[in-house]
Amino acid sequence: MTVVNLNKFRKAKARAEKKAQADENAVKFGRTKAEKSLDRAQNAKAQKDLDGKKRDGHPPE
Repeated sequence: MTVVNLNKFRKAKARAEKKAQADENAVKFGRTKAEKSLDRAQNAKAQKDLDGKKRDGHPPE
């Protein structure tokens, strides 16, 4: 007969359940590194294009 610490058992079970939930959410909502990088590059280009179209010499109203 083996003595088992119930607190450790419960905590290990809770950790496993949280890990399973996290993995499921990563598949559902996660994006790959390439997708994030592409999105950042597109946002930077859009901001650069917008900054290039600003008029100088006039304060914003």
